[in-house]
Amino acid sequence: MRIRARGRSFLALVLSPEAPLPLWLDGLDHQIARSGGLFTGKPVILDLGLLSETTPSLATLLDDIRKRGVRIIGIEGGSRHWPAVAHWDWPETLDGGRPAGEVEIPEDPAARAAEPVSGGGTLIIEQTVRSGQSIQHMQGDVIILGSVSSGAEIVAAGSIHVYGTLRGRAIAGVGGQSQSRIFASRMLAELLALDGYYAVTEDIDPAILGQAAQATLNEDRVRVLPLTP
Repeated sequence: MRIRARGRSFLALVLSPEAPLPLWLDGLDHQIARSGGLFTGKPVILDLGLLSETTPSLATLLDDIRKRGVRIIGIEGGSRHWPAVAHWDWPETLDGGRPAGEVEIPEDPAARAAEPVSGGGTLIIEQTVRSGQSIQHMQGDVIILGSVSSGAEIVAAGSIHVYGTLRGRAIAGVGGQSQSRIFASRMLAELLALDGYYAVTEDIDPAILGQAAQATLNEDRVRVLPLTP
């Protein structure tokens, strides 16, 4: 019997709480209400790097976040030895993810490791991205030659170009590439995100909706501007 292992890659969102925590949780509630289910079903890493072991309300933070339907798969930036978090149920495993191809286990332990396959460059999708589909490309730009349906999601480390109608969610600049942009021949997006900052349909000027437009990040705010000839 030949044994094969299949690789999976993950896109995990990172939440970095700041003190005072009650105010930050209010902001999280506001973001969840505006983001069209951004956190639904998504793995999230909780980064405690902006907090200290004496931060007020730290003891209940993990439960407070989980009660909001946010799925925490990992915790970083803090210490299990902090008294306030000693009782936390720290996540140990990762679930879900998307298929990333097969990885064969060599029969001979001394066999040469397979050459890695590069996933860099631009990803080109030549058809419409249907509702429920999620396209993730963590090495560059994504170009969609069709449209992005409502309920679909495009995630890219670089910029996103949609040559049809963008109705779903577009998340660009993942990993800190704040210069990334989102372009659409017809902008009707449910959600736009650049380097962790978000805008929803209600934030887009009604005069721009349905027109050729681009989303850029300016002073920590996602701005949607018309594309001029």
